[in-house]
Amino acid sequence: MSDYLRQNKANWDQRAPLHAASRGYGAEAFVSDPAYLSDVVRFDLPRLGGIAGLRGVHLQCHIGTDTLSLARLGARMSGLDFSPASLEQARLLAQRCGAEISYVESDLYAADQVLPAGAFDFVYTGIGALIWLPRIDDWARVVAALLKPGGRLFIREGHPMLLAVNEAREDGLVIEYPYFECAEPVAWDDDRTYVDTDTPLTATRTYEWNHGLGEIVSALFRHGLQLSALEEHDSLPWEALPGRMVVDGAGEWRLAKDRWRLPLSYTLQAVKRA
Repeated sequence: MSDYLRQNKANWDQRAPLHAASRGYGAEAFVSDPAYLSDVVRFDLPRLGGIAGLRGVHLQCHIGTDTLSLARLGARMSGLDFSPASLEQARLLAQRCGAEISYVESDLYAADQVLPAGAFDFVYTGIGALIWLPRIDDWARVVAALLKPGGRLFIREGHPMLLAVNEAREDGLVIEYPYFECAEPVAWDDDRTYVDTDTPLTATRTYEWNHGLGEIVSALFRHGLQLSALEEHDSLPWEALPGRMVVDGAGEWRLAKDRWRLPLSYTLQAVKRA
């Protein structure tokens, strides 16, 4: 594991208990309501289709709220993450909810070594995951290795065009960060996380890599997947541009003015060719 990823892992290990205790992740709602689903999974219910009885794996699962939601829709789920603190919270939540979910600790790029290759009906990746990966081609290789022939990738992610915008510039939508994948990451130093908490982080240094939409699709093509659906959205489930967005009752944030100016997220589906 590179030093970049080690520092990211330390940061996520500190975030995990804060996220699990936050209202935003809704752990208590999951426990009290057996039908409760995460906002992220609920948004894509019309696109997911029937997954009951299918074997699925959630890559970069964090504390497992989306993983649990997919299990509640009837899928036989596994989750994988590189943060042991995140997986501790994911296992605890699954146990409290009586859900049978297998969680595995691993770097994403070794997922096909710690999980059975060619065994999954679908691979799921939730929002806010790909920016933590330095190389999108290796991600696509792992996705292809895990899927059965005819198996499906399902991903909703923040749009790379949004991720190139400087969120601190309130004078306009200013492109200041890479759109395409670069060898060197964008570095951040911040003692906060994105949930309401008074606890500062001490592992404050993190690193991110953007990946253009064409780079993502091309990587999937190279590794034997065929695009089956691609939809860009004018919303996403966090306030990406503070002070310039409004939120709806489902927790989706949109530009307060001229929503047509910028795609904020996308849903992509691809099928592994036989």
